Amino acid sequence: MFYPKIWTRKSHETITNIYGFHFLYCGHGNQAHLAIITLSMFTQAELDLEKGLEMRKRVLSGILASEETYLSHLEALLLPMKPLKAAATTSQPVLTVQQIETIFFKVPELYEIHKEFYDSLLPRVQQWSHHQCVGDLFQKQASQLGVYRAFVDNYELAVETAEKCCQANTQFAEISEVMPYGVLKVLVTRSTLVLHDLLKHTPSSHPDYPLLQDALRISQNFLSSINEESTPRRQSMTVKKGENRQLLKDGFMVELVEGARKLRHVFLFTDLLLCAKLKKQIGGKSQQYDSKWYIPLSDLTFQTAEESEPLPIPQAPDEELDAIKIKISSLRSEIQRERRANKGSKAMERLKKKLSEQELLLLLNSPNMPLRVHNRSGKSYIFLISSDYERAEWKEVIREQQKKCFKTFSLTSMELQMLTNSCLKLQTVHQLPLTVNKEEDESTGLYGFLNVIVHSASGLKQSLNLYCTLEVDSFGIFVNKAKTRVYRYTTEPKWNEEFEIELEGSQTLRLLCYEKSYNKAKMNKEDGESTDRIMGKGQIALDPPMLQGKDWQRTVIPMNGIEVKISMKFTSREFSLKRMSSRKPMGVFGVNISSVTKRERSKVPYIVRQCLEEIERRGMEEVGIYRVSGVATDIQALKTAFDTNNKDVSVMMSEMDVNAIAGTLKLYFRELPEPLFTDELYPNFAGGIALSDSVAKESCMLNLLLSLPEPNLVTFLFLLDHLKRVAEKESVNKMSLHNLATVFGPTLLRPAEKDSKIPTNPTQPITMGDSWSLEVMSQVHI
Repeated sequence: MFYPKIWTRKSHETITNIYGFHFLYCGHGNQAHLAIITLSMFTQAELDLEKGLEMRKRVLSGILASEETYLSHLEALLLPMKPLKAAATTSQPVLTVQQIETIFFKVPELYEIHKEFYDSLLPRVQQWSHHQCVGDLFQKQASQLGVYRAFVDNYELAVETAEKCCQANTQFAEISEVMPYGVLKVLVTRSTLVLHDLLKHTPSSHPDYPLLQDALRISQNFLSSINEESTPRRQSMTVKKGENRQLLKDGFMVELVEGARKLRHVFLFTDLLLCAKLKKQIGGKSQQYDSKWYIPLSDLTFQTAEESEPLPIPQAPDEELDAIKIKISSLRSEIQRERRANKGSKAMERLKKKLSEQELLLLLNSPNMPLRVHNRSGKSYIFLISSDYERAEWKEVIREQQKKCFKTFSLTSMELQMLTNSCLKLQTVHQLPLTVNKEEDESTGLYGFLNVIVHSASGLKQSLNLYCTLEVDSFGIFVNKAKTRVYRYTTEPKWNEEFEIELEGSQTLRLLCYEKSYNKAKMNKEDGESTDRIMGKGQIALDPPMLQGKDWQRTVIPMNGIEVKISMKFTSREFSLKRMSSRKPMGVFGVNISSVTKRERSKVPYIVRQCLEEIERRGMEEVGIYRVSGVATDIQALKTAFDTNNKDVSVMMSEMDVNAIAGTLKLYFRELPEPLFTDELYPNFAGGIALSDSVAKESCMLNLLLSLPEPNLVTFLFLLDHLKRVAEKESVNKMSLHNLATVFGPTLLRPAEKDSKIPTNPTQPITMGDSWSLEVMSQVHI
């Protein structure tokens, strides 16, 4: 960007406010649904509603007009940049490379952000209907606020550099005089007012309404932080030689310190990585950070487990983590009941404190994926992260910034203290993802099952071996849930694979695209990281209104020039557990187990025997067997084969992924018209588990098992014997008896539908008092 020869405070406003819409229109995307009704049925209220929705289009059209203005002038500002860069490498440069980078800092990126926003918004407004939503576009803008922050942080240095260049170089001064700054005087606060207008004409029942509210809140908070940091106190960020240190990224992470997990706030600046902890507040004092260590980016390297000293990562048992989740769900339910009863605040505060303690415990103990950073001067550090997506994000932004860092340095104790003190105002991630830090009306996420079809990818420039993985958040932590097969050597992979993913308060789906490495010598399974290269990554919000319909929702996830097409369909937990009798009396799925065994003249259904035999043959050491999703299309193919008594079913199974076979077995038990432990005996099992005397409990459970119909009992014992053998391989397959019980519990033991208290609201959490958790816990005890 070129700055005018005569630089004024108004110019400061101009260049800052070019990007007003960049950060003030942020939100979470979803799709609206408005019932079509005839004009003759309109009441006055409905007519007003229709008028308001039409006003939404007008407001959005105004945003498009402003974006057109921004883009045209940004294009004009950027036009001379390329020739200036070319001249910088000649014997007669107009500006040096460093001066160009300083003056144009983040301007090309901001242009791309506005261009993408405009190109995405325009067709939606052109094809306007009241069903149209735009929140996903604002959500993407919100994820890029760091670019605008970096631009503002660099502003003072850019002004100073531009002024010096104008004085020293008449050619640059002449060029800068004709730059179109006068027409770009749009106040940042006006953008907030426009967002207010959009909210004003959006009905509160419209799915966009809470998203726009959230966008306004984020915008106002961000604008406040920018305004605060534009004060003279920002001078604490100025370092030697007039250079400016900007914050690029920050977030909470778990650090492994001498075998213990410690919660840290990590700050990535333009020249260093700082690890800090938040001091405890004493006597009403304001919060402060305490620096633990820092590494100049010029001295930072990433290590693999092979390059670093062997250090075991302590991991909490799955039973312990599941117990924490159950406590969290129970406490959330208690808080909801207290809120509905309007009871005293003291009881509520006690519950909130307990909930925060449990959620913090889960945040500390769940991540196990190491991110190893090393200082060339000696010491290494390990962060533990739950998501490969997040680990890749940190690595990418650090490596990109390292291209601009060439000199090593050290901070004096005073400089380090000043830097640490500035973190409180500079931080962009202000709070941990704890319930107590969320608004009461903020979404708790979805509970149920998400079917995802990964169709294909496009935009690749060379043929590669590619596969995708899917992550969703559960209790505030992202977990890898599914993986496609590797599509060999192509620029347009067509996976067309479907997965069923269980959601536990989930709000976001992440997708990562990898290039598969077949160099086994370099594989590093212990570290959880391999030479498989991440080609792209993207995410999409799981919005309840968008996913409530029965139809598949098709969308595209853009990632680093690659586009991956997916379809999604959500099933609430209530409907996923409804057992429907089969309309095919000769099939096996949805048919009473006694009818199947009688027809087959066997003690255990053929499908159970075949699936367990194949899993025992080649799936006992498969990591996450029974927990990792199988390809839904393969599962459906096997279901059809068993239902039609296909003689080639054993051949089909031998050629399929073992996770699909495990998924077929789970589906069989889930679709039984009556659970294996029967509706009649469920209350007795639940009562037996409640017994405190262990001897009485054991005797009661044994008698109840012996009370089961013979096919049910024999089938259960046959399955249990297999699961014990699977658990014996826990060191390899990572599936303990507890893990297996968690998987099979909800299908083998659950109350009849008429007695079930599963919440109908897909965003309502399941608690210890609900039937779902009780079923799981019952199965664990058995």
